[in-house]
Amino acid sequence: MQLIHKVEQLIQQEKLIAPGERLVAAVSGGPDSMALIHLLLQLAKTWNWKLMIGHVNHQFRKEESVLEAEFVQGWAEQAGIPCQIAVIDVPAYIRETGDNAQNAAREKRLQFLAHVAGQFKARKIVLGHHADDQAETILMRLIRGTGPSGLAGMAYSQSWNGLQLVRPLLDVHKEELIGYCKEHKLEYQLDSSNAERKYTRNRIRLDAIPYLQSYNPHFVENLNRLAGMMRAEEDYLNSESEEAFKQLVQSDTEGEMSFSAKAFLTLHVALQRRLIKLILNYLDCCADSVDFAAIESMRLAIGRNAPSNLTLDIHRNLSFFKEYDRISLVVGYKPAALFEYSLDFTMNGFEIANTGKYVKYMILDTLPELHNELAGRAAVFDYDRLRLPLVIRNRRNGDRMQVFGLNGSKKVKDIFIDAKLPPRKRDHMPLLVDSENSVLWIPGVKRSAHASVTDSTTRFLYIVISEEQSEMV
Repeated sequence: MQLIHKVEQLIQQEKLIAPGERLVAAVSGGPDSMALIHLLLQLAKTWNWKLMIGHVNHQFRKEESVLEAEFVQGWAEQAGIPCQIAVIDVPAYIRETGDNAQNAAREKRLQFLAHVAGQFKARKIVLGHHADDQAETILMRLIRGTGPSGLAGMAYSQSWNGLQLVRPLLDVHKEELIGYCKEHKLEYQLDSSNAERKYTRNRIRLDAIPYLQSYNPHFVENLNRLAGMMRAEEDYLNSESEEAFKQLVQSDTEGEMSFSAKAFLTLHVALQRRLIKLILNYLDCCADSVDFAAIESMRLAIGRNAPSNLTLDIHRNLSFFKEYDRISLVVGYKPAALFEYSLDFTMNGFEIANTGKYVKYMILDTLPELHNELAGRAAVFDYDRLRLPLVIRNRRNGDRMQVFGLNGSKKVKDIFIDAKLPPRKRDHMPLLVDSENSVLWIPGVKRSAHASVTDSTTRFLYIVISEEQSEMV
């Protein structure tokens, strides 16, 4: 099969490019990219594509880079294709950021191509990566340590910053592209840095792959076949992960997602790992920075044999919480600040800052009726038996409560544990405390035996703490 038909068939099969689309082709001037732009130009006659060339002089090789840019510009003019050239001081960028040369060059090149696509009103950038590049990528990832996703290699089409990066040559080998250039008398430039062994990719291409091919001449083809199989399995597992996400995960607040540990543990271990990774992607915080070890630490922390309450600092901006059956991943978590408010009986209420809770109170001459809808959020005390002043505050070390039916008192910490109140909520919980630091009431949890209403009570303190201002007395 002729190369042009092979490439066209892949484009149709993978739905990479539709008729009439505007495309920006990344052209370096080497044999891969010259074959790419020539193929696109031939296919454009049938598919009615509008083409634009983008080329970057990274300033790694000074004179050689200038000649490459001039070559690409001249070829584009002869072919009648608009072309934009960028000169970017990537070595200076590397000095500023500490990034490695190939990552820095790729980042700056894609940024420029995205800019060109915006000007050209194109949604797709076409790249010249081929089958040998794919084999090098997979082997690099294997050496560095990768999971199944890494073995899938580069995709035919990939979303990036609102654009699609398209790779129609991914099933084509380097020697086929060189042969195509010779067949069509296409001139091209040779990048001298491709022979420098200071770059990892070059050492893999020049040394590792030829050595491994001595064991199996089809090594490169086998790696590409592996990538194809893994991409299909990735698609399937990703769809299963998305379905698990829909079924299990709740978005509690901005920057927080949670799910049931019990439900999570019904998933296969492969889906457990992928679900955690997917949550990180949706939280948009640090998915690329969290490695396998961190994901595994979270997965194991959810297990039945792990503590029922646990906090892990996963990343500088990500916290993991296990609170009984509830698992939460939180971006930018901040512990509750201390708060303390005196009950001023010249007023009748206030809002507790940063908690979303409202306090309303009044002194009554008759016993108020506690409606079911206020259960746990309202309490009544014998006002004349209270030790004033009263305060609303969050917990402190050593807090105790005199509980109905017990001789003596009980630690508030133990009351929280008995009630299975999640640790994060404990510091946000408002407590009603008297002048001797005795805890009188923990809304929704427990009321003390102190200042209980009796038949002889003549003045009643009625207090409500709610998250709805409309639910006040």
